[in-house]
Amino acid sequence: MPTALVIGASRGFGYELTKVLHADGYRIFGTTRSSDNQLPPGVERISPIDISQEEAGAKIAVALGETKLDLVIVNAGIFKKESFAEPNFEDEVEMYKAVAIAPVFLAHELYHTDLLASPSKFILITSEGGSIKLRTKEEGGGNYGHHGSKAAANMVGKLLANDFYDKGITVTMIHPGFMRTEMTRGVGYDKYWDSGGAVEPAVAARSAIDFISTLTHEQTGTFWAPRGPRDIGEAERVLGKNLPTPLELPW
Repeated sequence: MPTALVIGASRGFGYELTKVLHADGYRIFGTTRSSDNQLPPGVERISPIDISQEEAGAKIAVALGETKLDLVIVNAGIFKKESFAEPNFEDEVEMYKAVAIAPVFLAHELYHTDLLASPSKFILITSEGGSIKLRTKEEGGGNYGHHGSKAAANMVGKLLANDFYDKGITVTMIHPGFMRTEMTRGVGYDKYWDSGGAVEPAVAARSAIDFISTLTHEQTGTFWAPRGPRDIGEAERVLGKNLPTPLELPW
């Protein structure tokens, strides 16, 4: 039985990832910030874990004991809306810590405690919002912490791919799609759910896991949209028409 670790498993996309993986026959560990957070049946809880804290990776490694991981999905993230007129320093720092800094320290702990199997997969859930090429004048600016932290996470993934290469650990960054979650509702994006083709987290989770299962080591260090261009507003303007699914995304 393969074993997976999902960081940020208590709600939305992370919660649905654990359900899909369990259905696919994985032993699942899921982190939550609180022991009060609900998890699906069959998921082994590691908590309390705040992935933005420096000691989080070490706490996870201790909880795993000697259990080797075949798949790690780093899903924890924060999205706090801001504008150029009203940037928020503390919110930006919080986003960078959770999205771009935390994966480095988690990867470090799992690697140096020899908890990553060889071969295995280390997946960063980022966003097409982290693609510099897909940011256009027509789309406009703003949300510096969100876009910047996702772009930084993509760079982190690329560098981890280099560091992990010889051990056969495949690192891939994934834009899971525009979803109908409390996170997108919390920043007012629920008004775009219908026009933007937002899907339920369960649908996005199934697409993501199906795609992850096909990844080869030759694809390490790459950035993908498993559901294709359908919810990426600037995809056709920047990349052209008749784009494939899955779609490899530009940096």
